[in-house]
Amino acid sequence: MHDHLTTLPTADGQQVPRGEAILPGVIRPSPTPQRLLWLDTSQGASGDMLLAALLGAGADAGSVAAVLELVAPGRLRLQRRQLRRGPFTACKVDVLADEPHPPVRHLGDVLELLEDSAIPGTTRETATLAFTLLAEAEAKVHGVTVEEVHFHEVGALDSIGDIVAVCEAVRTLGVIRATSSVTALGAGTVRTQHGVMSVPPPAVLELATGWLVDAGGPAEVGELCTPTGMALIRALCSGVTDLPPMRVDATGVGAGSRERTDRAGVLRAVLGTPLRDVHLMDEVQEIAANVDDLDPRLWPGVLETLLGAGALDAWLVPIVMKKGRPAHTLCVLAHPRDVDDLTRAMLEHTSTLGVRISPPQQRRLLRRDFRRIQVEGLDVQVKIAGDGHLIRHATIEFKDVERLAELTGWSQRIALATAQRQAQRAGLRPGEHWPEEVDHD
Repeated sequence: MHDHLTTLPTADGQQVPRGEAILPGVIRPSPTPQRLLWLDTSQGASGDMLLAALLGAGADAGSVAAVLELVAPGRLRLQRRQLRRGPFTACKVDVLADEPHPPVRHLGDVLELLEDSAIPGTTRETATLAFTLLAEAEAKVHGVTVEEVHFHEVGALDSIGDIVAVCEAVRTLGVIRATSSVTALGAGTVRTQHGVMSVPPPAVLELATGWLVDAGGPAEVGELCTPTGMALIRALCSGVTDLPPMRVDATGVGAGSRERTDRAGVLRAVLGTPLRDVHLMDEVQEIAANVDDLDPRLWPGVLETLLGAGALDAWLVPIVMKKGRPAHTLCVLAHPRDVDDLTRAMLEHTSTLGVRISPPQQRRLLRRDFRRIQVEGLDVQVKIAGDGHLIRHATIEFKDVERLAELTGWSQRIALATAQRQAQRAGLRPGEHWPEEVDHD
């Protein structure tokens, strides 16, 4: 942009502060769905708030702009800017339409705009659902058929762009499941093309049927959630939840068009990876020493002592030292905080004159847990490991095998085989789905 203007005109003649133009890019293939999306709608929701929050959380702006170009070639533009709302720095996104006098559109007219085969199927399906929900709500409120519904504000090209842009933004984020907080609808009155209406207006209430909502403030708070915002929440979200368990990967804060004095008036999007999909990582160090003059009868006690002192693992590696002398390398794996204590234990309980300590290294772990089964009325623990989706390993705790053999009179071989069969009947075996957080009796 090379001129000196600081605002851009909208279709209704209002001036919108100029921001960064979002130019159409490449529509990227749908990523593998693996993220959770949580929408904080406790201060309300609208199409532009949702879009801004999603772009702030990392949605592909170029792909969004490219889809809008397919919907209305040369007639829809996106611009983005940062602003301050209450304590938040928020993103504001405007969908600007070259449509001075929007026609009255029906559902069929809107869906025709989505027929371009280059529009991603998931985006089209979600947008179609949102528009259909809007039409069904309006039809019920006005006592007409869905085909007869006249889209007024929502039928304008910029409002259509809001809905399609939000649906494409969610697609680019690879969302497997979206939920929202309780949604604030507002209270008081709002002026519409039908005249002054009570807040929440009838269409919003119809869309909110079965959803968890509240007024979000006193009687004069005004409109907090628009019909577009409520339709998108219902089309995108599977339910109302608190922030779900996740590793937070990104957040976005989206501002609406109205600047308020009673609240920030923002919508937050939180994008994350489900905890069961997060690869566990920690930091470890290895301590090692070569020993050639320790009575081999002492080694079992040494290993047990080191494990009792906090070693994550301890093991011996047979080696041949100078002059062909047989020896062992004692290796200990430890968290950095335990290295000093374990080093002292190695120097005290072996004949080594020194140890080698590796730099900290990252260790990647499978998720691990224990499940309880019953064998002959006795508790036996099964250690399972996997990625949170499938079990990769299932091992009977051998101390429980020893106790089972002692109490039943079985051999340890029979006790182990019996416990393994019971674990398999309980679904605790490699290849099975990760069990729920309950014991298996």
